[in-house]
Amino acid sequence: MINYDLSKIKAFIFDVDGVLSRQTIGLSADGEPLRTANIKDGYAINLAVKNGYGVAIITGGNTTSVRVRYEALGVKDIYQKSRIKMGDMLHYIEKTGYQSDEIVYIGDDIPDYHVMCQVGLPVAPADAAPEIKEIAKYISPYNGGEGVARDVIEQVLKVQGNWMNEEAFGW
Repeated sequence: MINYDLSKIKAFIFDVDGVLSRQTIGLSADGEPLRTANIKDGYAINLAVKNGYGVAIITGGNTTSVRVRYEALGVKDIYQKSRIKMGDMLHYIEKTGYQSDEIVYIGDDIPDYHVMCQVGLPVAPADAAPEIKEIAKYISPYNGGEGVARDVIEQVLKVQGNWMNEEAFGW
């Protein structure tokens, strides 16, 4: 259970590798990472979008597959090739008007550190780097790519009465 006032949450921001995808992934013949995607994470992300929550991706990677996957779930704010994630997060906040205490950020490694220090609810997967776990207000029992997004979104939507609502029963 997350020890934070989840009734405040209006937006979710996710890293990809090690959060929405497993840490260990195959490579194509061209050297492109073949990321995994958790179906239940996808359902929860889509449900959050349909319920009007802000959802964004901020990743250092740059692949068509990430854009296609998350756009298909309704995510409009996808920042790829993010070398300094704080700049993209600040752009997202300026664009949307969300306050930092209304945002969940789920990250797993050092590039996520500064962003996690700026949001209301920094979250880490169970297999995150020790430095990230140290600053997280919630450490999910799930590893990256294995349900951490679903875990957090489900808890927030349940508290706010948006989990088993009309939007929940269709894609």
